[in-house]
Amino acid sequence: MKRLGCVLALLALPALAAFPAPLQPLIDATPAGGTLRLAPGAYAGPATISRPLTLEGGHQAVIVGDGKSTVLSVAANGVTLRGLRITGSGDSHDRIDAGILLEGDDHLVEDNEIDDVLFGIHLKRVNRSRVSANRVSGKPLALGLRGDAIRLWYSQHNVIEGNRFARARDLTFANSADNRIVGNQFSDGRYGMHVIFSPRLLVENNRLSDTGTGIIVLYSPDLVLRGNRVAHALTDGGGGIVFKESNDALVENNEVLHCSVGLRVDAPPASVGRLTVRNNRFAHNIVGLFFYGEEGGHRFFDNRFENNLNTVAISAPGAGSANVWRGNYWDDYQGFDRNGDGFGDMPHEVHLFADRIWMETPLATFFRNSPVLEMLDFLERLAPFSTPHRVLQDPRPRMQ
Repeated sequence: MKRLGCVLALLALPALAAFPAPLQPLIDATPAGGTLRLAPGAYAGPATISRPLTLEGGHQAVIVGDGKSTVLSVAANGVTLRGLRITGSGDSHDRIDAGILLEGDDHLVEDNEIDDVLFGIHLKRVNRSRVSANRVSGKPLALGLRGDAIRLWYSQHNVIEGNRFARARDLTFANSADNRIVGNQFSDGRYGMHVIFSPRLLVENNRLSDTGTGIIVLYSPDLVLRGNRVAHALTDGGGGIVFKESNDALVENNEVLHCSVGLRVDAPPASVGRLTVRNNRFAHNIVGLFFYGEEGGHRFFDNRFENNLNTVAISAPGAGSANVWRGNYWDDYQGFDRNGDGFGDMPHEVHLFADRIWMETPLATFFRNSPVLEMLDFLERLAPFSTPHRVLQDPRPRMQ
């Protein structure tokens, strides 16, 4: 049935043969270092490139998989893939069936269209390669059955730039240090970016939307997250940006909008390295910031907190208590700027009143923002019947 579906898809495309010509003989006939420019039409995969060469499709050549495996595999160094359409991988997670499997170093994969694949582009022990300006869309499967749009495994010093990903599970970077992920777009997935055991990544100017979690960083120190826009990450208990036991990151100039949590810092009670969070905008989130389990010591400078349903939440008293705050804009600040220097005359403080009920008792989260808790919170602020807990103090809040 899968073979029949591939043939029917080809018949629907103009100027393509009903029965694709096999691609492997053409690859085998191309000398090392040569260029294979495919004529317009359809070519049958799977195929494997085992020597350095350039394969070009001119946006008119389609490589059609057999629906049982990876469509195009590269087992060499210095291969260029450009202007191809690749479609019809298998559906096995065990085999990691993909549109393109790369092994080796110094590859260029650019300006290709990859669709109806389980995994999009899989880099397996690949170094010093560039994946640029590709368009990847996965199979029309339920979210839990999809593969990753791009997957790096034990791969270093690569550039993933200007790609458009859609309808996949994650963008995954596992055990892959020192990569640059710049200017990509991803929507309709589980994790926008899933970073695990991958230190020193540069994640810059990406656009992620309509995922369960935006960017989740696990056990990966020394990251730079700069200029990214994360929106509509509302499910799976995550948030816009999530850090777990990942030290010494720089989070700056990002915009996190309409997420369950803007920034979540999740770590054990033991001391962790500091995050520097500056010049970000957290707006229209259910919770702007959430601190779980650790005292912190993170630095929050010159950020904007606007129209969040709850500005800050903590797992228990003491979480985030060592964080440093300065020059942030808080839309609920109630002070004045009498000397006109652009900063408030008194510190901005966030206290927990009735909020403590749902923050300290997870089962009560169901009633968060209910009329009863809102009334209880109002009464406790009016005439406290318990000592409120101070979560943070910004001694120099910004007015504009």
